[in-house]
Amino acid sequence: MSATLRFHDDSERAARRADVLVLLAPARFFKGDGLPPIPGFIDRTTRPIFQAAGTARPPGDLGATVASLDVRHGRTLAAAVLPDAVSRYNCAARSEAIAARVRALVTDRKRYALCVVLDTPDHLRAAALAVGRALAIYDARSKPKKARVHVAFVDRRGAPIPVPAATARLVALARESAALVDTPPSELTPGAFAERALSTLGALDGVTVEEIAGEALLEHDLGGIYAVGKGAASPPRMVLASYAPEGARHHVALVGKGVCFDTGGLHLKGRGFMEGMKSDMGGAAAVFGAFRALVERGTDTAVTLILCLAENAIGPRSYKPDDVVRLHSGRTVEINNTDAEGRLLLADGVSYAARNLGADVVLDAATLTGAQLISTGLAHAAVVTNDAGLEARFVETGHATGELCHPLPFAPELYRREFESPVADLRNSVKNRMNAQTACAAYFVYAQIEKAPRARRRLWGHVDLAGPAFRDDRGTGYGVALLADTVEGLS
Repeated sequence: MSATLRFHDDSERAARRADVLVLLAPARFFKGDGLPPIPGFIDRTTRPIFQAAGTARPPGDLGATVASLDVRHGRTLAAAVLPDAVSRYNCAARSEAIAARVRALVTDRKRYALCVVLDTPDHLRAAALAVGRALAIYDARSKPKKARVHVAFVDRRGAPIPVPAATARLVALARESAALVDTPPSELTPGAFAERALSTLGALDGVTVEEIAGEALLEHDLGGIYAVGKGAASPPRMVLASYAPEGARHHVALVGKGVCFDTGGLHLKGRGFMEGMKSDMGGAAAVFGAFRALVERGTDTAVTLILCLAENAIGPRSYKPDDVVRLHSGRTVEINNTDAEGRLLLADGVSYAARNLGADVVLDAATLTGAQLISTGLAHAAVVTNDAGLEARFVETGHATGELCHPLPFAPELYRREFESPVADLRNSVKNRMNAQTACAAYFVYAQIEKAPRARRRLWGHVDLAGPAFRDDRGTGYGVALLADTVEGLS
C-alpha cells in the first residue's frame, strides 16, 4: 500500500469529499459530556457516532480503532483511540501509537481524512512525522494501490493547530528517504544511488558535490569502502556534498552507511536473514534526508554529507576472511567476518571527515548491527557518543520528533580488546559476541578517529538504526528528523 499525504490547517477542508473520516485522539477525549465541534468532523449528527466508537473498547498500549457507517452520508467514521499515558522512555505525543493506528486504517484506494487531537501544540512535529512514517511512497505493483490521506491537527477544544511549512517539508523528506530504503537493489545500486544524490544535491543553492568511485577510492586511501564493494557489478563509491555558510561556528559531517544490498559476503547470510537487506542503506538514506533538510532551512552550520556506498556481493573479486585491509585512518584490519562490512565503510567515512575535511562534529548513521534490536528494540535506535551533552541532545531530540533513541555505553577501554588481531592492528568483528556487540561495533568506528588531529575537541556520535529504519518490511525514514534537529540544536 502506498499513499499521498497532505496536511491542512483547516479541518473542514481536510474532510472534504472523504470516504473515511478518522478522529484520532487520546481515550479521555472521547469521554465526558460531549465532543467539541470540529468543522468537517464533529457536528450534531456525527458526535454520537464518534463518541460511541471512541468509548467502545480500551485503547491498549498502541491504540484501538472502531469504525461505524454514517448511513446518511454513505461514508465510514472511525475513532482511533490512543492511550492516555505513556512511559518516560516513550514520546509524549504517542508517536508509536499514531503510526500504528494510521498504518492499520489506511489500507484501501480511498480518500482518508484524519483529524488528530493533540494535548499541546508542542506535539505537532512528532505527530506529523508519525503519520508520515506510516504511509509509504514506493509501490512496484502493476496496478498501484494508492490511498489519498488528508490530515488536520486540533487541540482538545477543537481549535486548529497549523502545520508549519518546515514541518511538512521534513515529513516529505523523511518519506522520500523511506522510499529509497524500499527501492529494490536491482534499481538502487551504488551507482544509481550516487546518481540520484548528485543530481538532487547539485541542484541545491550553495552545495558542491563530488564523487570518488571504483579504483579511485584507493588513490584516496579509502580501502574499507573499496574492499567491501569491489566484488559487485556496480563499483563502490563515496559521494560528498558540502554546504558552508559564512560565519558557521561548527562544521558537522554526516556519514551514512550505504550498503545497497548485503549478502553477508563470503560469510553468506542464510535464508530469512538476507531478505530485506535492501534496507542496509538506511543510514545513508537518513543522512541524505537530514542534509537536504538542513540546507533547505538555511542552517548556519557548515555541513558535509558523506555517503559510503557499496554492495556486499559475492564474486571472484569479493573480499575474503583473512584478508588484511588498510583503512583511511592508516590502520590495518584483519577480516574475520565479511558480514561485518558496514563498519569498514563508516571507518573510512569518519576518518575522511576528520582528517581531510577537519570536521569538528562527526555524526554517523547506519543499520549496523542486528544486536541493536536486542539492545534497544524496534522503536529506539541505539546512540553511542563521546560526549554526554551530545548524548543528551540526541535523546531530547528523539522525544521531540518521535524518532526515539537510547544511549549505550561509550567505553573504549572495555571494548578495545574485542578487536585484537595477531597479524593486523585490529579485526573487524568481536571475539565475544556476548559483550555489548552494538557498543563494540560503534567503538570500531570511533577507533578510526580517536587519534586523528584535534581528537580531544571533536564531538562524535553514532546512531545504529537497524530496528527503527525498516519495520514490517517497509522503510520508515527514521533518522532524518533526529539528525537534522540534533545538528540544529548544537550550540
